[in-house]
Amino acid sequence: MAVPDLDRFDHDDAWLLGTALAVQCRERGLPVTICIHLGRQRVFHAALPGTSADNDAWVERKTRIVEHFAVPSAEVAGRYVADGDAAGFLAAFGLDPGRYFPAGGAVPISVRGAMVGVLAISGLDSGADHDLALSVLTNLSTQGGHA
Repeated sequence: MAVPDLDRFDHDDAWLLGTALAVQCRERGLPVTICIHLGRQRVFHAALPGTSADNDAWVERKTRIVEHFAVPSAEVAGRYVADGDAAGFLAAFGLDPGRYFPAGGAVPISVRGAMVGVLAISGLDSGADHDLALSVLTNLSTQGGHA
């Protein structure tokens, strides 16, 4: 499933999307951290029960991958780390492993073809983090591109 292109996305949309996602995850008992950036600013962050500061670091590392490559972090992992050599990938691109990591769960937020931010999730396995982030953005796009 492709990352949807939205008609708009601003601070209010980030708050509404993040809050709705946090409520949904709480109801399902999902131990996730949710982070939304607009540009370089973190505009939403929620850490649900069962998460730790490690999850905060993971959403930041995945967010930086999306900011650097402008595609979902899962796509970067699939394209460049299919052999499992994340250290080699990071070294080849000159990326600090403490600040970047190619794992699923972060997706670009695009408005009319321009990447304006990133939605990142950490706490499940890499594929489930990715699927959750992608599904919530897809649902948002079917609502006219705003929360």
